[in-house]
Amino acid sequence: MSDIYLRPTGFVDAPFGHDEQVLRLAGGLVWFSAVELIRVEDGRRVEQRLVPVERLATVLARLPDGPRGQAEAVLARIVAARTALTLAERTIRLDQPQVMAILNVTPDSFSDGGRHADDPAAAADTGVVMAAAGAAMIDVGGESTRPGATPVWEGDEIARITPVVERLARAGVAVAIDTRKAAVMEAALAAGAGIVNDVSALLWDRRSAAVVAAAGCPVVLMHHAGDPQTMQDRPHYDDVLIEVYDWLAARIDAAVAAGIDRARILIDPGIGFGKSVAHNLALLNGLSLFHGLGCAVLLGASRKRFIGALSNEAPVDRRLGGSVAVALSGVAQGAQLLRVHDVAETVQAIRLWRGMRDEALTPRG
Repeated sequence: MSDIYLRPTGFVDAPFGHDEQVLRLAGGLVWFSAVELIRVEDGRRVEQRLVPVERLATVLARLPDGPRGQAEAVLARIVAARTALTLAERTIRLDQPQVMAILNVTPDSFSDGGRHADDPAAAADTGVVMAAAGAAMIDVGGESTRPGATPVWEGDEIARITPVVERLARAGVAVAIDTRKAAVMEAALAAGAGIVNDVSALLWDRRSAAVVAAAGCPVVLMHHAGDPQTMQDRPHYDDVLIEVYDWLAARIDAAVAAGIDRARILIDPGIGFGKSVAHNLALLNGLSLFHGLGCAVLLGASRKRFIGALSNEAPVDRRLGGSVAVALSGVAQGAQLLRVHDVAETVQAIRLWRGMRDEALTPRG
């Protein structure tokens, strides 16, 4: 049997005057006028065509029963509003793009390694500043997962992150914990974190899914290929967009089977984690496909290597323009959460995007 995928496209500024010609994407501020219908058999695309929204029901009705039911379920997930995140006393709406700020307390992260090592008070102060600049939450990490990074003992990771999480939580800041270890998740959640961001999609530690399920907290499942030591050793995909989608679909099903509420699952295509420059660009171009999974989409591309590769090998500290460009590309395709280093600049860019969108949505006459 064929597998059917639907990628929203043909985006418009507002639905006015387009009755029955546009659909709202994930209950957010983006509308689409067409879908790219992709049919896959035995891992190969056998059909790929653009279908205007006004013809979509007719086209789907002509599919055989199995593919038709699959396509209708995907479409329902694409348009369904995403549930707001509840983190302690904070509610983070997902009907508009939000910023997750990166706060590393490691000596070796690729962008800011060592900046906050051994100084939890300064790290927390930086997180508070990021929140004041408009970040909806602060993502605290105590282990680098950059290409080539080596694992950190969970005791050291807990010692790094706990005092920072505690300080941020006391300051009323929403906190995420960036870890793949169950013990670190437990310590961070006890210290006041409200969401788990796991680059291994709950695969690295066999206890992690149970920890998240018991806590009832939201979780980010990120695609990866290999581990940090090997993931950039000539990564290969036959069709990276479809393969990453299917992998994430399987991880969502596994998380739900472990007792995690699907409404609390976010997904991340894992830009830079076992992908070449071409793979990253294909994922960015096709990002809207992932709304078919029915979960909020997190995009984490800030300052990553592919930006430098397309910018005359610009070093990490000179990738701001590319990072903001990629963030806005994600926003235009309905990404709900942007994980970034440069908070003020990204928030300003989103506010400009939001201003233009609000103007387009203002009724006339």
